[in-house]
Amino acid sequence: MIVARNHDKVVSEQFGSTAAAYLTSTVHAQGADLQQLAAYASRFPQGKALDVGCGAGHAAFAISPQIGTVIAYDLATEMLDVVQGAAAERGLKNLHVQQGSAERMPFADASFDLVCTRYSAHHWTRLPEALAEMARVLKPGGMCIVIDTASPEDVLSDTYFQSIELLRDTSHVRNRSLSSWRQLLGQAGLRPTADQSWKLPLQFDTWVARMRTPAERVAAIKSLWDSAPSEVTTYFSLQGDYSFSIDAVLLECYK
Repeated sequence: MIVARNHDKVVSEQFGSTAAAYLTSTVHAQGADLQQLAAYASRFPQGKALDVGCGAGHAAFAISPQIGTVIAYDLATEMLDVVQGAAAERGLKNLHVQQGSAERMPFADASFDLVCTRYSAHHWTRLPEALAEMARVLKPGGMCIVIDTASPEDVLSDTYFQSIELLRDTSHVRNRSLSSWRQLLGQAGLRPTADQSWKLPLQFDTWVARMRTPAERVAAIKSLWDSAPSEVTTYFSLQGDYSFSIDAVLLECYK
């Protein structure tokens, strides 16, 4: 019998069971963008920051030494347990965790000097509402930083990418292109002033292992890659072991 679950339940189950793997994931734990986040946070040495969809907490860990207070906010309580434990081990006493969804935040208007999200937004079912919430809780003149994997502007490559992502992880909703991000942030009342993009290499075996993707879906992903036209395989720099590279973006915004 098929048992239907809402998306929040899917996300909580997916990431609750893989929380520890995300703490040690090289893709998530490293990157020049974390250093950039720390530099942004240093502009508010006595300020308050919010990491939305914090996952295993890498963004929160990066900014915590640079700012007064950090709230690591996520839907999955198991993720927050991992963040709390790792923060204690690192001596980050100004980092606190809180559970909740991105679309409905329990924070007052204009509560934070810095609001950020990293590699989480492609799991949000109501992205415009979540971005509006991020704008709402941001102080006037405050800074919002969005970091996420991004879809290609090309429709064909985008179709393959979204399909492969969903097969690997059923909590996936949609990656957005850089141009789409600019539009969505503007509609939410945030003013993008700078952005950048880079290629993020993914080692296939660890990519699927991290999410515990079932064997039949791993086979389906490989089948999709095998049937992909050359324009798609070239765009993603597909390797013989099915490793590939995707786009990542960082957008700097103000309110």
